[in-house]
Amino acid sequence: MPQLKNFRFNVILRIVILAISLLLLFYIYFETELKATFVILAVIILIQVFSLIRYIDLTNRELSKFFLSIKYSDFSQSFMQHGLGSSFKELENSFNNVMQQFQKTRGEKEENLKYLQTVMQHVGVGLMSFDQDGKVDYINNAAKKLLKVNYLTNLEQLNKIDPELVDNFLSLSPGTKKTIKLPDEDELVQLMIHSTEYKMRGQKYTLISLQNIHSELEEKEMEAWQKLIRVLTHEIMNSVTPISSLAGTVNTLLSNPEKTDDEMSDVKNALKTIQKRSEGLIHFVENYRNLTKIPKPNFETFSVSLLFERIHNLMKNEFKEKNINFTRSVTPENLTLHADSELIEQVIINLLMNAESATKDKKNPEISIKSYSDIRGKVVIRIEDNGPGISSEIQDKIFIPFYTTKKDGSGIGLSLSRQIMRSHLGSITVGSSEAGGAAFTLKF
Repeated sequence: MPQLKNFRFNVILRIVILAISLLLLFYIYFETELKATFVILAVIILIQVFSLIRYIDLTNRELSKFFLSIKYSDFSQSFMQHGLGSSFKELENSFNNVMQQFQKTRGEKEENLKYLQTVMQHVGVGLMSFDQDGKVDYINNAAKKLLKVNYLTNLEQLNKIDPELVDNFLSLSPGTKKTIKLPDEDELVQLMIHSTEYKMRGQKYTLISLQNIHSELEEKEMEAWQKLIRVLTHEIMNSVTPISSLAGTVNTLLSNPEKTDDEMSDVKNALKTIQKRSEGLIHFVENYRNLTKIPKPNFETFSVSLLFERIHNLMKNEFKEKNINFTRSVTPENLTLHADSELIEQVIINLLMNAESATKDKKNPEISIKSYSDIRGKVVIRIEDNGPGISSEIQDKIFIPFYTTKKDGSGIGLSLSRQIMRSHLGSITVGSSEAGGAAFTLKF
């Protein structure tokens, strides 16, 4: 049978031939005695029916082939059925267009993956991901250098370096930061670890970044020591210099065998001044000792509104006497905070006292305290005033121990507040309020 060029015509022709064959079969059965011919014709008809069904199922076979190619990501297949008519031509074009789009998308994904892997391998920060069983899914070159390994398939392989390191990695909670010390023959490596969690193929993975911050810590530590030494030297010299001068004066007066009443009076006054200045120096040292005696926070969950209410009851009489307009707000009203309520209350009262001092020369002094949740769900407490504000040059110094801009200030209040916030894994920052005054922000 010559190959026909149209699928529809081919099907019709097969049906016509099948119909003629059936008529011929009925004719032989009823009108003749040709039994052998009848059997042969019946077999031919069955073959024609099977061939027709198989020919019509061509579309289903192509669809099945198409879906299997997608299932197994085999985008090398092409669909070419020549001589089957325009309807099959449209199906062929649709199949091939889809396969080409899949090929293009897959190629772009592979290029993006190679680019991402190249970037991750060349960044200076160590990156590593692992599942809940400690099986390492990915580790870049920077992480290998920090951990001193050539390859890593499971965290248990790090037990030979430091068993606690494995426990630290597996116990990391999503979104946490942690500093760990890694023993080394030549130096102590201090790693800052940031962790996050993601899901892939239904499995939970932990992604951590590793960064050696030992040199940065040493630099910051040196800066802190230098600042502290400058402050201590300044304060101690301010006390010791007049004490030394007065002691020399007293020694000169006492060495005179014939002392007048005026000279004895000068001696007494000098000794009183030395005593007072010495007591001031002792008070300064006591304040310094207080910086190292911050209690460990006793965490509890409490209402921020109730905390503000206690502070308001404590401060309202003093604010009323000084005609200070004090406002407070909590959004939402049922906002809660997990912290040490007594320590946080101490920080807020200290900041309110500073705000009171800053607004003493204002005609209409205003102080406000408000709390809310930021876009990341962190609790924020903000204290604002309409005082003169704090210049940017001073903002960098006010948290240094013993630094103060007030004549009667000790210079430890803000430093203590920062240490309390750090013990809560929070922060305290200073900026400007909408009224032009100072704004202190506590973020937990």
